[in-house]
Amino acid sequence: MVRQLPPSIDMDQATILVVAACLAAATAALILRRPRNGKPPGGVALLPPVASGVSAIAALGTLVTKGLPAVIHDLHGELGSVFTVSLLGLKKVTFLVGPEVTTHFFKGSESEIRQSDIYKITVPIFGRGVLFDVDLPTRSRQISFLSDAIKPVNLRGHVDSMVREVEDYFGKWGEHGTVDLKQELGLVLMRIANRCLLGEQIGDNMFDEVTHLLHELFENGLHMTSLFFPYLPIPPHRRRDAARAKLGEIFHEAVRARRASGRAENDVLQKLVESRYADGRPVTESEIAGLLIGMIFAGQHTSASAAIWTGACLLSHGDGRHLVAAVEEQKQIIARHGRERVDYDVLREIGILRCCIMEALRMHAPANVIIREANKSFSLQARDGGRYAIPKGHTLVTSPAVNNRLPHIFKDPLVYDPSRFGPGREEDKVGGKFSFTPFSAGRHVCLGEDYAYMQIKVIWSHLLRNFELKIISPFPDEEWEKFIPGPRGKVIVTYKRRPLE
Repeated sequence: MVRQLPPSIDMDQATILVVAACLAAATAALILRRPRNGKPPGGVALLPPVASGVSAIAALGTLVTKGLPAVIHDLHGELGSVFTVSLLGLKKVTFLVGPEVTTHFFKGSESEIRQSDIYKITVPIFGRGVLFDVDLPTRSRQISFLSDAIKPVNLRGHVDSMVREVEDYFGKWGEHGTVDLKQELGLVLMRIANRCLLGEQIGDNMFDEVTHLLHELFENGLHMTSLFFPYLPIPPHRRRDAARAKLGEIFHEAVRARRASGRAENDVLQKLVESRYADGRPVTESEIAGLLIGMIFAGQHTSASAAIWTGACLLSHGDGRHLVAAVEEQKQIIARHGRERVDYDVLREIGILRCCIMEALRMHAPANVIIREANKSFSLQARDGGRYAIPKGHTLVTSPAVNNRLPHIFKDPLVYDPSRFGPGREEDKVGGKFSFTPFSAGRHVCLGEDYAYMQIKVIWSHLLRNFELKIISPFPDEEWEKFIPGPRGKVIVTYKRRPLE
């Protein structure tokens, strides 16, 4: 019997108040510099409007009760698509809302638009010496190691492993029952990560321990508190650090065992063991451990959130018609290929289910905000025709959660409608290539995007083919206080086995 993951640990109320108080102090002195819709004369670029003190007070209440995306949404409605928040005059944070103003944000070179130091929040999670704890050339090389490991030619070889893990896991369900979908999908995705990333190095006898430690690491390292104070000596951070230390020991031993065996496997661990830097240096045990944790973070935590939201939306919205359409698609694929064939090419044919996943990602973005720093001054033109000058040194923020609900891009944005991504509509392209960015975009697009879609399609294809599902708990709220939000609480569904013909 697989041990259950411990429940999510909510941020202490005291910690929420500390963060809120800091933000209140930081925003209390904000002054409105220019009213909304005041277009610069003659196309001259002016500084963006700055949120007023009144706006800041209103935003504080919204932040505490609804989260950061709700604050950005309200300020966007008041000030337009480009606006600045001044933190006591010490730090300027400029928000960019919508595809019209984010082109340079996503496409600018590292010398112009660099990833913010705020991503050092990941250092206690991934470990020292990898990714955001190293210089840019080293980080770029490390990312290339991971990218090569899951590029399409290699991803094709992982599908069979994904399918086997999914079939084995759900094969243990009974003829009918009641489960927490959040719990079940988190576990099956962890099994997929274990198989595709680590192969047989982490055997069944260690799977429970590794799963528990990864859950502790991610749950306790991704609160909004960590975004501002990643080393604050609070209980969640102590649990995070203890879990990371133990995982490091386990993964170091896995690397040593793989190298000692001389046996080649078809998994990400093998690709990392074989990787070399430009000077011929092999990747160290510590670096491999950190990169594996980073890959599991990208491939499991965000995928679990997307997979759960996909199910919750399919089973709750549209009076069942979207669920019927997704099931009918599976019937047609079975008619063409048979029940037994589920491979890379078959999964690429699945269009309706992919649209359902995309719509869940649109309504429930994997990340509340994406953050960069302006290394050089630049200007941009907003949708209203105004030109804005963004000074060097400004922190830049865009919010997928807000961008994905803009009514001039997505019709009826609060309605779950997967067909908006289908042929003839394709609303994700209405505003150009940066209209829909749940996995970021441009120079720093998430390298695990194809991997995420593939494993979610494997899971939900199997569930739709083999079970009648009904959600019996209320539709979940979002964990807005987390840097990477998921559904709050349990997502309870009943199931009854019924293979499609």
